[in-house]
Formats: sequence, structure tokens, C-alpha cells
Amino acid sequence: MKDKLRQAAVIVSILITLIVNTLANALPLNGLNTGQISDRFQVYFVPAGYVFSIWGLIYIGLIAYGIFQSLPAQRENPRLRATGWWIVLGGLANSAWIFLWHYEQFPLTLLAMFTLLAALIITYLKLGTGQSKVSKTETWAVRVPFSVYLGWISVATVANVTSVLDYVKWDRWGLSPEGWMVIMLVVVLALSLAMIITRRDVAYTLVILWALAGIAIKFAGVPVVANTTWEVFAVIALALIWFAWVRRVKPVNVE
Repeated sequence: MKDKLRQAAVIVSILITLIVNTLANALPLNGLNTGQISDRFQVYFVPAGYVFSIWGLIYIGLIAYGIFQSLPAQRENPRLRATGWWIVLGGLANSAWIFLWHYEQFPLTLLAMFTLLAALIITYLKLGTGQSKVSKTETWAVRVPFSVYLGWISVATVANVTSVLDYVKWDRWGLSPEGWMVIMLVVVLALSLAMIITRRDVAYTLVILWALAGIAIKFAGVPVVANTTWEVFAVIALALIWFAWVRRVKPVNVE
């Protein structure tokens, strides 16, 4: 009974997430599109508009996961049992963020965003991505979708924090916007390298690269930002190639 309740709750939370995110821009909520609100803030850690199309991939992943986890054969899957309610929490936090953002309660968006990020991190760890083997179906229907989701929310959290700091007119400890952006990029670089080295997570890393490319393209007219972003992009890409593929290839012994 508990497993059936969890499966149903997951489906409901996914449906709520999809509906709220769709209506946010279709209506739009409070007469404002999500991107229009983002453009108000004078920050560099925001990618070009086309990059946000990744939400379509995240939605597809959530739907695939929702169907997979609802199958009777997956009712007692220990990984799905351990993560189901965290995913429900993440879905609710996602929807709450949309309402808070569109109704311009910007400081409170951090609470929703950090809750979503925490729920996804816990989900990711409990799924054992990069640490254990599961079937190909579970990999593509569960692990990959949440790697993509976590990758994007990692980027979104940094963007959310920088936007709220701009909203409250924080002086960045006297640093220029460009200098603060460099610090943010170093944080993203460190996080990405940690994920590559410990998890060899290709999906997560590709999302980070997708976002970085979008930032570099959007701010091509600001050399410090664009050049530094491309440099971080290159380091992450090379690290991914090395740790995810090169080091997995075993040398052939020739006698």
C-alpha cells in the first residue's frame, strides 16, 4: 500500500510540475514570462534564451521516469523507494519557485531553489549514479533524467543567487560584475570536475557545457566574460573526455 501511494504521489507531483511550468509562460503568470523577469537583473551568469529549451528534455525525462516508476515490476525497487518522496518534494519546490518568481518574491525564491537542489542531490546520491550498475532501462529512464535535471538546477541555483544579490543591490565586496562572474565560473568548474572525477557523469557534465556555451555566446561582446567562460568550458570538456572515456580504455598488451 505504501509503495502504491508513493508511486501515485510521484505521478501527481510530476503532473503538477509540468502544468505549473507550462502555464507560467502560456498564461503567463502575473502577466510576465520567466525570461522577461530574468532579463531585469544585470548579471552575467544567465545563458542565451535558446539554452532554456533544455526544459523540454527535462520534462521528457520526468515523464519517462514517472511511467517507469509506476510499473508494478518497479514497486519494490529499492532505489525508487529511497528516492520517491524526495522527488515529490523537489516537484513541489519547483512549482513553488515558479509562483514566487512570477509574483516577484525574489528572496523567497532562494528557499524554494535550495529545497529543490537539496532534493535532487539526495535523489542523485540514493540512485547511486556512477557508483553501481543497473539495467539500461533504469539508466535511461531514471538516472540520466535526474543527472540532466540536477545539472540544470546546479546552473539555475547559481543564476538565482546572483540575480537575488543584484536585486538587493549587494556590492559584491567591491568586485566588478566581471570579477564576480569569474568567481562564479570557478565555482562551476570545481563542481563539474568533482562530478567528473567521482561519478564520470556524462549527462550532468554536458548540461553544464550547454549552459556555459550559452553564457559565452550571449556575452560575446564582453571579452572578459566570454573568454573566461570558454576557457572553463574547454577545461571541463577535456576533463570529461579524459576521465569518462580515455581512462576507461584498457591498453592492449602486445607481446
